[in-house]
Amino acid sequence: MPTKLGQNFLKDPIVLEKIIQASDITKADFVLEIGPGEGVLTEKLAPFGKKVIAIEIDDTLIEPLKNKFAANKNVVIWHDDILRLHLPQLLQEQAPLRADHYQAIANIPYYITSPIIRLFLEQEHQPQEMILMIQKEVAERIVAPQGQLSILAVSVGYYATTEILFLVDKKSFDPMPKVDSAVIRITPRRKFNKIEDKKFFRLVKAGFSAKRKTLLNNLSTSLQIKKEVVEKILLQLSLDTHTRAQELTIADWEKLATLFSDTNA
Repeated sequence: MPTKLGQNFLKDPIVLEKIIQASDITKADFVLEIGPGEGVLTEKLAPFGKKVIAIEIDDTLIEPLKNKFAANKNVVIWHDDILRLHLPQLLQEQAPLRADHYQAIANIPYYITSPIIRLFLEQEHQPQEMILMIQKEVAERIVAPQGQLSILAVSVGYYATTEILFLVDKKSFDPMPKVDSAVIRITPRRKFNKIEDKKFFRLVKAGFSAKRKTLLNNLSTSLQIKKEVVEKILLQLSLDTHTRAQELTIADWEKLATLFSDTNA
């Protein structure tokens, strides 16, 4: 049976090795591993990184993990909830001189995929890259092509470049989940800006507010702006009145946000 915290432990040594190869860790790198579980990935990471900070929420796993890595001076077992701890403070404590020089690696419970991605992208100290094991369908949504974008795809793509590295069969886990997984790389390309980003996502949420409606109708209704004003802005991007939110690229959304900002809409 799956654990009460939704953990499915990765057992496949081939998949573990592929994650290590994909991460390209050096001796100068700090690694934040979220949800080490029984420590099988932690064990692979330890010889490569300068320090591995393994953050585990499950009380029952802390002592076994500490015992397992008692001899590894560069492994820190941190008992906390990744979504509740003060991440900047942790980075300053554990990597005071290299707070911006770290990788985030995780086999995360499916139900907290989006919050974890947001946690790392929507803060001052973003990781150099994230290597995440997530549900296959969610990974496909994140890297979706133009015409199939969702709020999730725009939210991640606004801050970072993304790519699916490889798929992982559900049989690679114990207990076995109901769905297959994928390992995705997320590489930040834009720094977090609280004020500007809030404006951007207000626009995006408005654009996606009603899936069956056009971008024109959604923006006009949600932002309470006259349709002719919205239409004029869309035409500046060569977008017609029938365009839907999922058809825009990340670049389109960025240009749209600038145009709306310039008009004080």
